[in-house]
Amino acid sequence: MPMDVEVQIHARTLALRSPGHLRVGPFTVRYNPDWSTKYANYAIPDQDAEPTAEEIDALIAAFREHDRLPRLEFLPGWAPAVEPALLAAGFTIENRAPVLACDPGALLPPKPVDALTITEPVTDAEFDAAALVQHLGYGGTGEPEGGEAAWLREAAGGGGVAALAAVDGVPAGAGGCSIPVDGLSELVGLAVAGTFRRRGIGAALSAHLTATAFERGCRVVWLEPGDADVERIYAGIGYRRVGEKLNISLDPHSTAVG
Repeated sequence: MPMDVEVQIHARTLALRSPGHLRVGPFTVRYNPDWSTKYANYAIPDQDAEPTAEEIDALIAAFREHDRLPRLEFLPGWAPAVEPALLAAGFTIENRAPVLACDPGALLPPKPVDALTITEPVTDAEFDAAALVQHLGYGGTGEPEGGEAAWLREAAGGGGVAALAAVDGVPAGAGGCSIPVDGLSELVGLAVAGTFRRRGIGAALSAHLTATAFERGCRVVWLEPGDADVERIYAGIGYRRVGEKLNISLDPHSTAVG
């Protein structure tokens, strides 16, 4: 099976397992009631889905009923008819993001970082510290909603990985690898605090998360880099492109039915 298809199956399986998920026509909606960020709330179509206009209207309505942005993340080749149907309904492409993957034989050691320690959160205070780094690292203000810490706890408790990086005892980075499905795990939520960026912490933390996932039995770790600069960091520790994911959403001011 091609790796990009395995990645899509992994993402859809986790969406179906999420406690708040919704089924709307040929779509699975990963809905997170405690975390409003668009990256934690999105739909994935069934393989080879051919949604009708009425089914897309129902999908839009479901997102709006739960006060979330109508949004999907999927590999276009998984369901080729979905993208044109969404565009016809008024959706706008956010980006086409590369999907990267790494296996144990490809992982490369990162450059060492002075005074850096990386540990797995155990206490509530440690999970909260990791969640705060993620929240602020992705442009949030104030305190996290709670979804970040809950995701990290779920990952760590379900065979995935959670990690908190610190420099001289000060929280500097955080991230996790999702619960594995058939040996695949997603590296997600990697964030480095603003004052600690450009020191190699992102690469070191990514390598640690990936290596730990392999130690726990994963055969592949995949991810979606935020931009070309971030992709180069992952490439430096052994990640390579295996496909492309479509991120597409409906303008919140759209008058589309739903």
